[in-house]
Amino acid sequence: MGRALTDRTADRIDLTAAAAQVQTVLQGIEADSCPRLYNFHLHTTCSDGKLQPREVMEQAIAIGLRGLAITDHHGVRGYEAACAWLEDYQWRSGGRSPLPKLWVGTEINADLQGTEVHILAYGFQTSHVAMRPYLVGRPPQGDAHLAPNVIAAIQQAGGLAILAHPARYRRSPQELILAAYRYGIDGVETYYAYGNPNPWQATPEPTQAIASLAAELNLLSSCGTDTHGRSLLSRL
Repeated sequence: MGRALTDRTADRIDLTAAAAQVQTVLQGIEADSCPRLYNFHLHTTCSDGKLQPREVMEQAIAIGLRGLAITDHHGVRGYEAACAWLEDYQWRSGGRSPLPKLWVGTEINADLQGTEVHILAYGFQTSHVAMRPYLVGRPPQGDAHLAPNVIAAIQQAGGLAILAHPARYRRSPQELILAAYRYGIDGVETYYAYGNPNPWQATPEPTQAIASLAAELNLLSSCGTDTHGRSLLSRL
């Protein structure tokens, strides 16, 4: 299938300021951080979500989120539209109230050990040449689809690479996390609500096992609702 990077020493530039901010937040993420403090996995109408970017930001403000990342599939149009709306809102409101921090993100399909997985990217340089295959509105092809190359591209663009919902795939989360670790992944989406419970709550099992493995490997733990529906407080 072509050459892939296979170790944790792959070249990467320093984290962008945005990625460094996300890294700091993720170092303190806990099971109750989502969905009312932080949300690092959600979608808009610019991919397969039902919320307009402005609606995402209106809800984030109403909820009182401290920070969020819009992670539309293979693109950043939703993030860019939300940034423009947020800038206008801040001007109109005169900066009278604290607003959520909005970070760039995307969700990328990748082949990890023969299994189709999703990798979340945070804080990367959107214009970096390494990200070109991943921001065109469709899954990457060929070598670009290999997980080690996806991870390397995100890191070369100064971003963080996170394995999304590791217990949703055909292989065990432990096996996939270890494989992603060998390829230099920065973290895993530890806190995820499998089965779409209402209200949102990170599923106790397998979350406990994933959190333990992430800590053992010194990986960041992320959290998110994976919102595709009309509320940032749930998935659907």
